[in-house]
Amino acid sequence: MKIGFIGLGNMGSPMAANLAAAGHDVTGFDLVADCPEGVSKAATVTDAATGADVVITMLPNGAILRAVAADIIPVMSKDAAFVDCSTVDVESARAVADDAIKAGLLAVDAPVSGGVGGASGGTLTFMAGGSDAAFAKAQPLFDIMGQKAVHCGPSGNGQAAKICNNMILGATMIATCEAFALADKLGLDRQSMFDVVSTSSGYSWTMNAYCPAPGIGPQSPADNGYKPGFASELMLKDLRLSQQAAEAVNADTPMGERATALYASFVENEGGKGTDFSAMLPRFEKKGRG
Repeated sequence: MKIGFIGLGNMGSPMAANLAAAGHDVTGFDLVADCPEGVSKAATVTDAATGADVVITMLPNGAILRAVAADIIPVMSKDAAFVDCSTVDVESARAVADDAIKAGLLAVDAPVSGGVGGASGGTLTFMAGGSDAAFAKAQPLFDIMGQKAVHCGPSGNGQAAKICNNMILGATMIATCEAFALADKLGLDRQSMFDVVSTSSGYSWTMNAYCPAPGIGPQSPADNGYKPGFASELMLKDLRLSQQAAEAVNADTPMGERATALYASFVENEGGKGTDFSAMLPRFEKKGRG
């Protein structure tokens, strides 16, 4: 396929590179970043989108997505697919999809899970919203960039799945870090804590696969000075999106609300920006009750 790829940051660049390595004709655009090996550079977003079978976007927020969509939808070929892999608010995702469909395009919102490592290794999970036809056109590309793609329903449902997943992730990481800090103060050895919880009812991804305690469990950012696999500020972004969505549909999410407040304090007031979201553990180690 001829693919336009807009947004070549930490995630977009390796995703575009994997598509090019698989033999696709990929043209990329980014305001700052260079194109990875195998990807041709476009001078503008419209140049990247013109004549493409599929345009993929990986952008920071809904406002930028809307602005890019307004530029590229008019120049895209009829029956081309607009595949947005950004994590944005559900309202923006659905508005952009509606505009694309009205212009005769196929539209998919397909945020990802798996971080930079998954983007580089081609092991991302895609949570996709859109029509059956749109998903079918994008799926061969998802198979190159990732290990799993789930069709979650109509436009916007990919974003809904992503923010629900990450609301669970954020709250669970906080609980895992709290538990380790409590275990420390109770005199319980961290390895013993891990050995019990990882095989008991406290089992979770944040404990078993991404343990926030250095030297415990599989390798994780905790073993690398909490350098980001998934940055705390990105977790805060997703948690805020979850609360924005919850407010829009009048959903009661007290744990999600509290997790958002804790990550906001951590990122904005406690030096958490630029660290992995599991760096909540040293934060809890330093704090007492009240």
